[in-house]
Amino acid sequence: MTTKAIVLFSGGQDSTTCLAQALADFPNAVEAVIIDYGQRHKIEITQAKKIAAKAKVPLHIITFPLLSQLTPNSLTHSDIPIDHQNGQLPSTFVPGRNHFFISIAAVIAYQKKITHIYTGVCQTDYSGYPDCRQNFIESLQTTLSLAMEWPIQIHTPLMYLTKAETIALMQKLGKLHWYAETHTCYEGKRPACGKCPACLLRLQGFNESGVSDPLKYCQPVQ
Repeated sequence: MTTKAIVLFSGGQDSTTCLAQALADFPNAVEAVIIDYGQRHKIEITQAKKIAAKAKVPLHIITFPLLSQLTPNSLTHSDIPIDHQNGQLPSTFVPGRNHFFISIAAVIAYQKKITHIYTGVCQTDYSGYPDCRQNFIESLQTTLSLAMEWPIQIHTPLMYLTKAETIALMQKLGKLHWYAETHTCYEGKRPACGKCPACLLRLQGFNESGVSDPLKYCQPVQ
């Protein structure tokens, strides 16, 4: 068994914060995994590569096209509009995504004799995704450990943090500048659109934190 960690990485704000936290917990002993699942914007993978290079961690790219075949949603099908109606999950919800992704990371961890997995799921996220909740993570950790007879530990450092608190954590870790390379925009734009739900949530967090977002936007933001 090695004292290392694997970070489930997407090139986004939350997973990049998890990468910084994992490196603080396991200096020079972190690897990252990104899943190419047919997502709407490949810019996620491009930015993940840049951040991993900046962090000096190995990045494993796993192709998993099955997910986009199983479920229609706006993150895997460009013809489905990004929408969020009150009382419903947003069209960006991909059923089973975190279940599959964490399981893939766990299989890689098993092969490498690693027990620690970091993921940026957050129960306080506005979307209310069921696979971002603590009870799901605890259940999956137990299931994976039993399935492989391997003591998987799933770390969720952002689980109960607001976006502003996540930004404060990244600032404390001294890696706030990494956010300039992260990708959040649902429209897949760089500079970011500043108008989609993901951009608005991100900007709200920075406004509440009193910190300037190092990411570039298409137009000046308030």
